[in-house]
Amino acid sequence: MADWDRQRSRLSDRLRERVVDEDVLAAIASVPRHLFVPDDKRHAAYADRPLPIGSGQTISAPHMVAIMAEILDLSPGDQVLEIGTGCGYHAAVTAELVGPENVYSVEYHAPLADDARETLDATGYGEVSVRAGDGKQGWPEHAPYDRTYLTCAAPEFPAPLVDQTRDSGVLLAPLGDGQQRLIRAEKQADGTVNRVDHGGVRFVPLQ
Repeated sequence: MADWDRQRSRLSDRLRERVVDEDVLAAIASVPRHLFVPDDKRHAAYADRPLPIGSGQTISAPHMVAIMAEILDLSPGDQVLEIGTGCGYHAAVTAELVGPENVYSVEYHAPLADDARETLDATGYGEVSVRAGDGKQGWPEHAPYDRTYLTCAAPEFPAPLVDQTRDSGVLLAPLGDGQQRLIRAEKQADGTVNRVDHGGVRFVPLQ
């Protein structure tokens, strides 16, 4: 019988080389990643690498989930929009930091959205809202959001997502077609965004 709790704790400790936010490390240590990955990948659930989850999609490496959470500087009560639910793991980590009722996630592939909803419910994050749809259009009904992030690469921040993020709110996404860069953008009152480049990354493309 695998000792998932110990593996999760070790993973969180290893991430200290890259992440300093104790709340983020605690979130990584709390979410049962092994329950979000396919059964045949469960043995590698706490390896720090991406894993395939079906529909040509992947679950991000834990360090990338942690780094993105740290860059977003999430606080309890923040309204968060996630584009690219995948298996729901990243949403669960976000939910640990802001509260599950404050997380809204859009997944392009309906079967993945259904599975993610079930897994989130089974792991105690049932208040996370998940819908299938075109992530480029966001989820306007719950806007404005304090934080918006993409778990897939886009050429540019889609305009509807910028519109749905509040003034002084933050967007985070891997941008670029070939060479992707992780870009944090703070929205200004005039609708423009101030950008900070957090380095090269590799994500599946936005559908």
